[in-house]
Amino acid sequence: MQKVTVLCVGKLKEAFYAAAVAEYQKRLQRHCKLEIVELPEQKLPESPAPAEIEQALAREAALIEEKLPKGGAVIALCIEGTELSSEALSKKLTQLASAGASQLTFLIGGSFGLHPRVKQRADLRLSMSPMTFPHHLARVMLLEQLYRAYQIDAGTRYHK
Repeated sequence: MQKVTVLCVGKLKEAFYAAAVAEYQKRLQRHCKLEIVELPEQKLPESPAPAEIEQALAREAALIEEKLPKGGAVIALCIEGTELSSEALSKKLTQLASAGASQLTFLIGGSFGLHPRVKQRADLRLSMSPMTFPHHLARVMLLEQLYRAYQIDAGTRYHK
């Protein structure tokens, strides 16, 4: 069974996001060993300067790098990444597993995204959409797409 780690910057505070995450954790337990690791989001002033953002992203990157599991594939969620359909994501996960990636690690940044060095480290940069979403919602969306991808791989088809 494939191990999937989701490294997230920021903690879920809203009950509705937490409930959705819990539901997908329950659904995914039949398909993979899922671990969600929350890392602290760096505090910034109301209107941060670019240098302050850069420093915060670098500190978050260091925390991510500390928690990255050894081996496996790293997939960074970022707006400039590749957009994949649900079917294409399912195929990609199957390809990674066939190539020996028994560990998948998905990275979700905080309010200002991910540091460039973390994105460069990734084996795949994945975009959920060209639209901007709150990073907490991105976590729910990722888990839903992982569930869907495993269902597609198992032969269960979803309507678009």
